[in-house]
Amino acid sequence: MTATLVPLIRLNRRFLVWLVVFLLVASVKFGLVTTDAMPEPYSWRTHSISESAAQGLLNAWIARFSFLCFGGAVLILSLLKREVWARSTYWMHLAFAVAMLSTAAFSHKPWISGVPVDEFEDFLHSVTASGMGFAFCFGLVARFLQRERNELAARTLDAIAVVVATTMSPLAALFQNNGGLIQRVMFAVAYVWYASEALSASSTSAEPK
Repeated sequence: MTATLVPLIRLNRRFLVWLVVFLLVASVKFGLVTTDAMPEPYSWRTHSISESAAQGLLNAWIARFSFLCFGGAVLILSLLKREVWARSTYWMHLAFAVAMLSTAAFSHKPWISGVPVDEFEDFLHSVTASGMGFAFCFGLVARFLQRERNELAARTLDAIAVVVATTMSPLAALFQNNGGLIQRVMFAVAYVWYASEALSASSTSAEPK
């Protein structure tokens, strides 16, 4: 085969694994940076991550880019693990990825007074954010049930993630002054879970189709 017919970059499994990890790390980094870029009186303990990507907000693109990185990472991971994950796991995490990407397109209503509000966009954001939460929880349960009993560490992480994902939202509603902190704990657990799944994919030899 001549050089002109050879792909410029051969995307193997290891490359895709580290691309997922890179996007997850980038999402974390942009999520941290955006808190420093917010105007007063934004507080990472009180305000949600979505509020740092609110409509009409200066530097909101930083948080939206964080959402894009996170959604892109999970999208690639879902495709990478489609031969390993059960169908229910695959479709739930694929739905999570799509919902996460949608949060970058549909923004939360502004928390600063005097800024025009698109109520329909805020409604769409609420729908995608809720869908993201449900998809993550169901995807975790499906993955837990699929694992072998000897996968103790992975099953423990699944269980912890399920508990966090199902209890943190009610806690955020009860303790609104710490709602932002609680949401960030949920995101941190999700980052760890997806990173763990990505790194476990590097131990398999099958190439993604």
